[in-house]
Amino acid sequence: MTRTTEITWAAASARRFERQFLAMSARTGTPVADVAATMPGVHAQVLSAAELSVGLRADGVTRADVRSALWPTASPAAPASPATPAAPAAPPPPSLVKTHGPRGTVHLLPTPDLPMWCAALPAIPTGASAFPADVRLTGERAEQVVSAIGDALEGTFLTIDELGEEVVARTGPWAGDLVMPAFQTMWPRWRQVLHRAGQCGALSFGPNRGRKVTYTRPPHFTPLPPEEASRLLVRRYLHAYGPATPQHFARWLAAPPGWARSRYAELAAAGDIEEVRFEGTPAWVVAGDTDFPAGQERDELTRGVRLLPYFDAYVIAAQPRELLFPGAAYQRALAGGQAGNFPVLLVDGVVAGVWHQRRRGRRTTVTVEPLGRLTARQERELAACAERVGDVLEAAAELVIGEVTVGAHA
Repeated sequence: MTRTTEITWAAASARRFERQFLAMSARTGTPVADVAATMPGVHAQVLSAAELSVGLRADGVTRADVRSALWPTASPAAPASPATPAAPAAPPPPSLVKTHGPRGTVHLLPTPDLPMWCAALPAIPTGASAFPADVRLTGERAEQVVSAIGDALEGTFLTIDELGEEVVARTGPWAGDLVMPAFQTMWPRWRQVLHRAGQCGALSFGPNRGRKVTYTRPPHFTPLPPEEASRLLVRRYLHAYGPATPQHFARWLAAPPGWARSRYAELAAAGDIEEVRFEGTPAWVVAGDTDFPAGQERDELTRGVRLLPYFDAYVIAAQPRELLFPGAAYQRALAGGQAGNFPVLLVDGVVAGVWHQRRRGRRTTVTVEPLGRLTARQERELAACAERVGDVLEAAAELVIGEVTVGAHA
């Protein structure tokens, strides 16, 4: 009889920490895109939180490094002869792309991973449109809009209004009909598929123009076949967060549970993933990937104090959530059971408090609310963590240990 591997929460947490650069930061010089690839993908609805997610995992990385990976400046032109002026050098391609990723939310994704993401995400089944028939876009017209968005953004940066004008010019007046209720106003019909354009690789975010968001087109690539991309995404997820069930994977992607079970079943039948016992419950890992830390090594990997920002990938994806948020943390650090709305304090691998940072000019105040008493050693570690938050954000940090009075996602 085949013996099923037994894996504990402590062992799984230790390996996740190791693979997420939470046990030990990535060494100086590690490309920020490589750090993002291990997570995989960095939640970036709030860019400063994404910069912290990456910077806190890599020695010496600041928000400027993350922005340089997203929007590289032009490289110096080659020296010109007196008779021939130098032509401006084209900027190098970005190694990171800010676009719509898992759950339809904005993420930083490594450019080399776009063939997987932009084939796997559109293949996830979605429910019926919530818009009335006279508002929603038909399949054909949705494809027209996505194509128009990609064409309009080729080699340029456009605000949402500029992009809208280009889309209507390339499709027809129907795309500009103000039919979508949004924030006490009405949006044009074409904006229904803005996130779809991102997930298909036709759109990404550019640097802000003042207070206005801009969009551009990411580097061209050939998507993987959808089934291959979906299976690869399962393996990437399990490498980072396994052991995990199909329900965990579905929750991470906001995908139908039945679709996730089918992907797991296909991979299990092909021998690409294998079943283990995780805290006494069936779960899966990549086939052969059953070497988990044990004993003193396991404990050392998670020991200590860490600060993670809003919607950090580890907080969102690591399951089961009731073990990551034990006791009082489940009530204090979650918003109705949803992870990510509060930046969290981790102590020895589990959530043990919340925190908030308020920036004023070149200084930022980091207020941390522990849910239990910290030792003198842990307070020293926390001071170092707060200082690192300031380094990433290019600000001088002041640590305050006390109540966090702001609400979720403040």
